[in-house]
Amino acid sequence: MTTFAFEAEGLVKRFKKTTALDGIDLAARQGTVLGVLGPNGAGKTTAVRILATLLRPDAGRAVVGGFDVLRDAAKVRRTIGLTGQYASVDEDLTGMENLVLIGQLLDLRGTEARARASELLAEFGLSEAGGRTAKTYSGGMRRRLDLAASLVGRPDVIYLDEPTTGLDPAKREDVWGIIRRLVGDGVTILLTTQYLEEADALADDISVIDRGKVIANGTPAELKRVVGGQTVFVRTADPERVTEAAAILADIAGRPAESPGRGMATVPVVGDTAFTEIVRRIDAAGIRVTELSLHLPKLDEVFFTLTGRHTEDEAA
Repeated sequence: MTTFAFEAEGLVKRFKKTTALDGIDLAARQGTVLGVLGPNGAGKTTAVRILATLLRPDAGRAVVGGFDVLRDAAKVRRTIGLTGQYASVDEDLTGMENLVLIGQLLDLRGTEARARASELLAEFGLSEAGGRTAKTYSGGMRRRLDLAASLVGRPDVIYLDEPTTGLDPAKREDVWGIIRRLVGDGVTILLTTQYLEEADALADDISVIDRGKVIANGTPAELKRVVGGQTVFVRTADPERVTEAAAILADIAGRPAESPGRGMATVPVVGDTAFTEIVRRIDAAGIRVTELSLHLPKLDEVFFTLTGRHTEDEAA
């Protein structure tokens, strides 16, 4: 029997005439990342707020760390950490003061709060900036401080609601590294994001939400198969032999291969045995290659296939 770090069943939430959640189910195994994808307005943040005890559902149930979000809200709050879309630190306090304040709110003694703050500042590369006010921090530094703040109480479950929004690619990679370290330590993470490559890089499982409903669940690889098909790509060491390689691809795939560039050929294939046969035939023909790979569709193709929209599109 699978034990979930958190589990929600049939969550419904209405705001007057708008149904933000229409009976969604979400669950994550301990020490994994559940990616929740959806366009703006799909219901991602509403689901996070219910799981964090900040909203009451109109129907359904949710359990976090074995505690019901309604009956045991205080215990749930001690189990979780939450980082929203925008930095929530006090800009007029230093990095150290922000973390110490949160520690004291979590009933840590003064010395314990300062020790935990120092530990987190070091872990997030903010020790030198710890004595500066947060308003002097760059966007990436504020986001790291925000993540550190969510970890003061050593939570077992962390909700990251679009944590890399507005960050440049390098800063986003920094946050990804932090998430991977947390999961390596056994923390369970719910990650909402509009960056499909982010979900692909981090999530063990993905739930796609659209208009308040979960419309697909699965691993990234499983969801990519929704689109159907895989693509074989080959680049020959000798560009003159790409015609031979393309003929092999076409023969096995049963359709003409395309050439995206000099010395390159690609063709869609069905099933898992085609790639093995292509490798065997190219080797038997003595064609040296510098690249030979099998690609599943990208998550953005999957998302568009499921919703007919892109993640950045506004919900109706």
